[in-house]
Amino acid sequence: MFFIHRATLFFFFFLLFSFSTLSLSHPFSPLDNYLLDCGSTAPLTTAATSSLSADHRLFSGDLAQTLNSPFDSPSLRAAVSLRNDNPFPGLSPIYHTARVFTTPASYTFSLKDKGPHIVRFHFHAFKSPQLDLGLAQFRVLVDDYVVLTNFARLNCTGQNPKVLEFLVPVEDEKIVIVFVPNRDSKLAFVNTIEVISAPNDLVPETAQFIGSTGNLVNFDGWNKQALEVVHRVNVGGPKVTPFNDSLWRTWVPDDGLLRSSFGSERLVFGGRIKYHDGGASREVAPDNVYNSARLIRSENDSVTNVNMTWAFLILGGYKYLIRLHFCDIASISLNMLYFNVFVNGYLAYEDLDLSYIIRSLASPFYADFVVDYGDGNVGGDLSVGIGPSKNSIPHAVDGILNGVEVMKINNSCSVVGFRTGRIHE
Repeated sequence: MFFIHRATLFFFFFLLFSFSTLSLSHPFSPLDNYLLDCGSTAPLTTAATSSLSADHRLFSGDLAQTLNSPFDSPSLRAAVSLRNDNPFPGLSPIYHTARVFTTPASYTFSLKDKGPHIVRFHFHAFKSPQLDLGLAQFRVLVDDYVVLTNFARLNCTGQNPKVLEFLVPVEDEKIVIVFVPNRDSKLAFVNTIEVISAPNDLVPETAQFIGSTGNLVNFDGWNKQALEVVHRVNVGGPKVTPFNDSLWRTWVPDDGLLRSSFGSERLVFGGRIKYHDGGASREVAPDNVYNSARLIRSENDSVTNVNMTWAFLILGGYKYLIRLHFCDIASISLNMLYFNVFVNGYLAYEDLDLSYIIRSLASPFYADFVVDYGDGNVGGDLSVGIGPSKNSIPHAVDGILNGVEVMKINNSCSVVGFRTGRIHE
């Protein structure tokens, strides 16, 4: 097995920071940006009559009577449109209607841009005199990937719609989304679909794989996999809504995930986050993630002996990508912050020195790691820890974390044409 030593790991992340080609001079504007209000007749071209979502975007109806509608296919014409006549007060209009399928049905989205795309599905299972959407059971495919195997596991009733987000690589000029009802229920539905082109470097080509003994090896091919976002957390800060994220993501607070916080503190930064060419951008994570954090601080002549630990519930049988977001918004000068990063109790990064990598305070950086919960693993809690290192300094900050994302890769037994990642031995 090929072991990666500290100097090599620093060099790997330094290259990642230095040679990325992302331009930060203009806000990200996706070439593909489909916002589909399923079961609605609101015109595709008339924003004034489209449904206004809670994050102030306009979603157009897939039943709009427009010439050459891209969503007019035989399988969709066989589907049923359903409206909730008694929605919960304050529920976004995009959940007032649904498209219902009793046989397999597909949406085809023509694309202007290849590469990674964000695909979101919104589900709100309401009852009508005709149907109870809470009885639906179905699968969803995006191109060759089975992204949803059993809708019945989802809790999307009441006032809490369910939003599932996937990052899907696209090598064609279209995306085909297929809904397949299970034999027992013969019922599938969706309220809203989003298909949005993403920055090319949002998904890494290579991440650090943490082996069963804690050894680190390169894992290639992540930008060829379909990933499901399982957790997206703003550490130490409030909820970040889609309106405050350039890719319309939601980041939840970490309060319910923090398992060990003794000796740590929250910090909110009032200054400017300094994004640099080649570093993390606002598309990787917004200001509201990088301007808050939890940190460990030594108040006396010795380095404090405490760790911060978070636990994330996951399913067994899959590999997971863990993205950790860092931004030194606490130090008074460079070369004062050194700490260790742990994933599932293993030392994933020793003596992390943000100054060495970024050479600036208040400048964001992220690191990607991979863990394997396959081969019969029942899942449970995936842990992330931050603690002082042997190079930590008294009377200084000795650990910091701003955000965490956990993404699940599709299982090979669930995917047609599975793209196999490669581990460097």
